[in-house]
Amino acid sequence: MAPVLPYSNKDTKYDNAKFRRRTRLRRFVQAIRNSNVKKQCGSCGIGQLLLLLLITGLMYLAVTHSKHSAASHGKKVGKRFEGTETLSQLWNRKGAPKVSSPGKVAHGGGISTTEDTALWKQRQAEVAGAFVHAWKGYTSYAQGYDELQPVRKAGVDDLGGLGVTVIDALDTAMIMGLKDVVRDAGSWIQKELMGRIAARGQVNLFETTIRVLGGLLSAYHLRGGGASKGWGAAGKAHIVGPDPEVYLDCAKDLGDRLMSAFTNSKSAVPYSDVFLKERTARRAGDFSGAASTAEATSVQLEFSYLSHVTGDSKYEKAAMAVYEHINRLPKTEGLVPIFISPDTGNFEGHNIRLGSRGDSYYEYLLKVWIQHGGAAHNESSVAYLREMYEEAMGGVRHKLVAKSEPNGLVFVGELPNGAGSALHPKMDHLVCFLAGNLALGATRGRTLKDAMSEGVLSESDLADLKLAEELGKTCYEMYNVTATGLAPEIAYFNIYGENHEVEGGRDDSFYKHDIRIKRADRHNLLRPETVESLFLLYRITENPMYREWGWKIFQAFEAHTKVSSGGYSSLDDVTSVPAPKRDKMETFFVGETLKYLYLLFGDSNVLPLTEFVFNTEAHPLPIRSKKAAMIESVAKSVGDVSTDQQADVSTHKHGGKKRHSKKKAAEEEADGATIRDILMK
Repeated sequence: MAPVLPYSNKDTKYDNAKFRRRTRLRRFVQAIRNSNVKKQCGSCGIGQLLLLLLITGLMYLAVTHSKHSAASHGKKVGKRFEGTETLSQLWNRKGAPKVSSPGKVAHGGGISTTEDTALWKQRQAEVAGAFVHAWKGYTSYAQGYDELQPVRKAGVDDLGGLGVTVIDALDTAMIMGLKDVVRDAGSWIQKELMGRIAARGQVNLFETTIRVLGGLLSAYHLRGGGASKGWGAAGKAHIVGPDPEVYLDCAKDLGDRLMSAFTNSKSAVPYSDVFLKERTARRAGDFSGAASTAEATSVQLEFSYLSHVTGDSKYEKAAMAVYEHINRLPKTEGLVPIFISPDTGNFEGHNIRLGSRGDSYYEYLLKVWIQHGGAAHNESSVAYLREMYEEAMGGVRHKLVAKSEPNGLVFVGELPNGAGSALHPKMDHLVCFLAGNLALGATRGRTLKDAMSEGVLSESDLADLKLAEELGKTCYEMYNVTATGLAPEIAYFNIYGENHEVEGGRDDSFYKHDIRIKRADRHNLLRPETVESLFLLYRITENPMYREWGWKIFQAFEAHTKVSSGGYSSLDDVTSVPAPKRDKMETFFVGETLKYLYLLFGDSNVLPLTEFVFNTEAHPLPIRSKKAAMIESVAKSVGDVSTDQQADVSTHKHGGKKRHSKKKAAEEEADGATIRDILMK
C-alpha cells in the first residue's frame, strides 16, 4: 500500500534523514556504529576507552545546553510555532509524513541522478511523441472540427464548431516546445477563429470558457502577452506563432459574447446555453432549466484573468458575483447540491457528490483563491473562498469518505438523497481530481519539504495531505485492477464486509474484491484527473512513486488506445483485451492528459505551482502578483474603463500598442507605491 501521511505521532516511528533531522548526539553515535571503532573494540586499551567516554560526555553536555537555550527563545502563535524550534520537533508534534525511500529514482530533495534524469527526459520525449501522433491524426482527418474520430478518420463538431482541439492543444505544444505545431495552430486561430465565433450558434458557457477562452488566454500569456514572463520548454516566452494580441482579441470577443449568460440571467447564477452570433443566452434545455453547480462556478479563473489583461473589470465582477451569492446560501458542512437555479439563485435537489456536475465547484474555490493572491500574499478580498473550501473539505472527510472491504481503499462516495441519506459507494473517475487539489490546498503550491520548514501546515492541512495520498492510491488502483491497465468511467466500492463475485477486475488483482465495475461503466474517455493528481502529488511530495504510476498509465494508453493512422481513441470496455474502441479523441486528451504526463516527467521548475494555477482544462494562468493587485486597486479608485473606451484606445491592431492613460497612471502610481514601500523598510 502507498505510504500516506499519518494522523498522529504513533505512525512516525521511522528514521529517514531526508525528512527528519537527527540530533548531534544521535549522529555521533551513528558514526561510531558505522566506523571501525566497533569492529576493533576488542583491541582497544583502557586509555582509548576513557578518551571515548570523555568525548561522549562532552558531546552530551553540548547538546543538552543547546536544547535548553533553544527552548527559552521559542514562542507559540496559535496552532503554529515560531522561533528556534527545529523542524523535526514541529513534525513530531503534528505527525510527520511517511514517505517511502526514493531508492534509485531520486535522491535527496527530489534531485535526480544523471542517469535518472536521462530516463525521465526520454519518457517525457515519448509523451511529446504521443502528442505529435495525436496531432497528426487530427490535422489529417479532422482539421477545423472540434474533435477527431480516429477510427472513421473523420471530424465531428460536438462543442459548438469552434475547432476546439486546436485551441485545447496549443499551450500543450508550447510547453513541449513543438514549434511547428504552435505555428500551425496559431495560424489557424488567426485566420479562422474570429469568424467562427461571430457565426456560430449555441455553445455551453462552461465548456467554451474552460477549453476555448482558457486556452486562448493561456496561449496569450505563454506567448509573452501582457509583458508577462512566459514559460515554455526552456522557460522563456515563445517566439513562434502570431502576435499574442491575436489570441487576446479572440478571447475578448468570445468573452463579450459569453457575458450574455450573466446579463440575461435573473440572478447572479449564469445561464448555461449561449448563442454566440446573437449574443444572447437561455436556461439549460434539460433539468428544468437548472444549471450544474460546477459549471456556474467554474468560469471564474478565466473571466478574472480576462479582466486583468484587458483592464475591463466587467468579466471578473460578473463571475465573482456567483461566489459572493453562493457564500450566502445554506450548505451542509460546506457541501452543496449539484444543481442551482439561475431564476431563483437557489440550489435545487439534494444530490451531493464530487463527480459530474459537482467536481470543479470545490476545485475552483481553492484555485481562484490562489489566483487572486490568497496563498502568495494573503489577499483579504478572497479570504472567504478559502474559508468555503476548508469547510467543504471538512464536510468531505466527515460525510463522504469511506473505506472499501476487505483491503481498505479510501474513496469518496455520494449522497444522492442529501446529507441525511446513506452513503452511496460510487466514485466517478472525475473525483480523482480531488487528490491533487487537496495536496495543492494543504501546501499552497509549495513542496512538502518547504511547507514543513516554513511551519505553514496546520493539523487540517496534514489531514488533507493524508487523504490526498490515500485517494491518489485508490485512483491508481482503479487503473491497476483492470485487464487493460486503464480506469473505468465509474467504480463502485465494496463496503459490506464480504467478498462478492469479481466484477470487472483481473482475477490476479489484489483489489478485485474491493472495486466493482458495472458493465455500463466500463468505458474510458482518455480522462486526465488521475494523472493530474499524480502530477500535483509528485510536485508537492517529491515522491518518485507517482512518476512510476504515471508511466504505467501512459504505457497503457499507448498499448490500448493508439490508432496507427493517427490519434488515440476512447474505449468501450477497459476490462477486456483487445478493448473495443469508442472512436473519439476528446480534446482534453491533448489539452490535459498528455500535458500533465509531460509535466510529471519533467523539471519541476517549469510552470511552478507558486506562480501558475491550472484551470480545470489544464490551461496554466499566472497567479496575480502583489503589484498587479495594487495596480487594479488604484485603477478602481480612478474609475473603471468602459468598454467603448477600451475599444477606442486599448485595441492593438497589427502595429503600435496604445495604452489607456488611466491604466498607465495606475501602473505608475503602483510602481511608486512599491518603491516607497522599499525605501521605508
